[in-house]
Amino acid sequence: EEQLATLPDLGPGLGEAAPPPAITTGWKTDFERRAVPLSEFERGGPGKDGIPAIDEPRFVSVDEVGFLEPKEPVIEVVRNGDARAYPIQILVWHEIVNDIVGGVPLAVTFCPLCNTAIAFDRRVEGTTLDFGTTGNLRSSDLVMYDRQTESWWQQFGGRALVGALTGARLEQVPARVVAWREFEQT
Repeated sequence: EEQLATLPDLGPGLGEAAPPPAITTGWKTDFERRAVPLSEFERGGPGKDGIPAIDEPRFVSVDEVGFLEPKEPVIEVVRNGDARAYPIQILVWHEIVNDIVGGVPLAVTFCPLCNTAIAFDRRVEGTTLDFGTTGNLRSSDLVMYDRQTESWWQQFGGRALVGALTGARLEQVPARVVAWREFEQT
């Protein structure tokens, strides 16, 4: 008669992983202040700033652009006579551009999951905010954060949902997705 041996338990093996850290780990956000339950947020892949915002965008004149096809989409923003084009092919990798257009501090945002392009005035309560990506989603939409208070903002609607600025709203400014050819001709 054969005898069977039992191996000692060595802990998690292949295919097993430790549970993910809490969604609040690594944040200085005031999680006691919130307009929605934290359970409405889910991880979207890379963590905080894993998709890096562009903070000092560099622009070239229309004549110097050789990498965009005529029908390629760009986000067009015009403020006080200053016109900018933000190529979707770049925003897919960065999602947020902190910029100043026509003297107005703006956050130009793009969520690749829900295909929304929205621009906001970055001024709230007399302070100019800088935005980054949380790495989280809410209703499959980008959740941004401001670097000043680490409050979390829903891209769709521009409202602070968690943190010191909960309830504040960013003013949306006109922006539209157009073909590069259309922007080029303006």
